[in-house]
Amino acid sequence: MTAETSQTLDRGLRVLKLLADTDHGLTVTELSHKLGVNRTVVYRLLATLEQHALVRRDLGGRARVGLGVLGLGRQVHPLVREAAMPALRALAEDIGATAHLTLVDGAEALAVAVVEPTWTDYHVAYRAGFRHPLERGAAGKAILAARRPPRPADENADDPGYTLTHGELEAGACGAAAPLLGVTGVEGSVGVVMLADVVPERVGERVMHAAREVAEALR
Repeated sequence: MTAETSQTLDRGLRVLKLLADTDHGLTVTELSHKLGVNRTVVYRLLATLEQHALVRRDLGGRARVGLGVLGLGRQVHPLVREAAMPALRALAEDIGATAHLTLVDGAEALAVAVVEPTWTDYHVAYRAGFRHPLERGAAGKAILAARRPPRPADENADDPGYTLTHGELEAGACGAAAPLLGVTGVEGSVGVVMLADVVPERVGERVMHAAREVAEALR
């Protein structure tokens, strides 16, 4: 900690991060051990966060992330969209296909930013706000692929780092998408959708490059 930072705020944010990383919540004792502070400090932190609905405690006393974070989360999409737009514009113009940034929303994939190419005679109409199951379409499947535990390098020969699909969301349309990697708190993918029988060979690598650009902009 430096003279310009707040120790209490730092601890409160660390509590939220710890709770966000667990599905079953944490007790005061567990938080005390993880933070390296006494239980009294943890009780005070939790009480303050509860007042703002950022933390809730169940009947067993385990603390969990509260519904108040949803209000903060609503402001995330515009920020993520703004950061991703330069890479999406370059991708759409380079490939001549509709580019999109898709984030996880529950069990669905939600397109939060879409850029259409300016020079093509026709392209797939794909709008921000479009939803589909994670199990369908390149965008969702790329996200699910990133959730799988990494395998040894010699077993990854059939895993190019991007996902291709055809006709899963719209007849005659195919897609390519690569997951966002290394961005804390953001789970999503960058991809393109086009009217074609097959995805051109270079598109997969180009989509991966765009995903890396977006991830870097979000870090």
